[in-house]
Amino acid sequence: MSLHSQFIIHLEERFFDFFKEQTKIASYQPIHGGDINQCFLLETSRGKYFMKVNASLFGLDFFEKEARGLIILANTGSIRVPRPLFDGKFHQQVYLVMEYLEKGDPDPNFWQSFGQSIAALHRNTAEKFGLPFQNYIGRLHQQNNEHEKWSSFYAHERILCLVEKALKRQLIDKNESDMAETICNKLENYIPEEPPALLHGDLWKGNFISQHNGQPAVFDPAVYYGHREMDLAMAQLFGGFDPVFFESYQEAYPLKNGWAERTDLFQLYPLLVHLLLFGGPYRNQVVSILKKYS
Repeated sequence: MSLHSQFIIHLEERFFDFFKEQTKIASYQPIHGGDINQCFLLETSRGKYFMKVNASLFGLDFFEKEARGLIILANTGSIRVPRPLFDGKFHQQVYLVMEYLEKGDPDPNFWQSFGQSIAALHRNTAEKFGLPFQNYIGRLHQQNNEHEKWSSFYAHERILCLVEKALKRQLIDKNESDMAETICNKLENYIPEEPPALLHGDLWKGNFISQHNGQPAVFDPAVYYGHREMDLAMAQLFGGFDPVFFESYQEAYPLKNGWAERTDLFQLYPLLVHLLLFGGPYRNQVVSILKKYS
């Protein structure tokens, strides 16, 4: 994809607004950045920047919410993220410009550092589970209405709302919907209550890199304050993380007994997300978890 010359002029104006001095875009090139957005490396007179563009307009505030999530993570000082510069809209496209992080080979202590960083992130807490604003996970709206208890939040803001959508789209049947409701009614029996932890929210292998210095950085967050086992369960899906990551996390911030046996229950949410986004291939995994816990 090429960028319209008027778009380039618009971006240079936005750079000027941000830096208060002229910034020229010398060149750009498309680069891989996931399945949802078109992504570009911008070569400017101030250096390299990363830009995401989306023309589907499934959420006009999509990049604004992503930028807010990145800032929340960055402000903890726990884990490296690309700092967002600005987001906006040009004609029928929304976009986000952020810091460009150079990739490099992992340091020998990469996974240990990564586990310790996520443990440090999870020590950031709040009074309630959720977030003062709604955001996205992939292309799906993510509800973050605040709750006092995790069991209530997980039931109403994560499982039941997606089960209802899946039922309407005939991705699951009424019996499976009823099983989900049964599980949600007894979540307190399965999951120990913990203080709300600041989560990345979409912590899988496609959302981290090794930087040029060999240290981890994360991006594409779906942040909220939740149960920290959510991030760890997500990290075990779709290829998973090195075992050293989990060992290092445990040393830094030990989990409560039985966490490994609860993994499936915490994976129910991301698997429902994938069922809604990608359909049938994820149905068997979702139904298997529903049968296991109902």
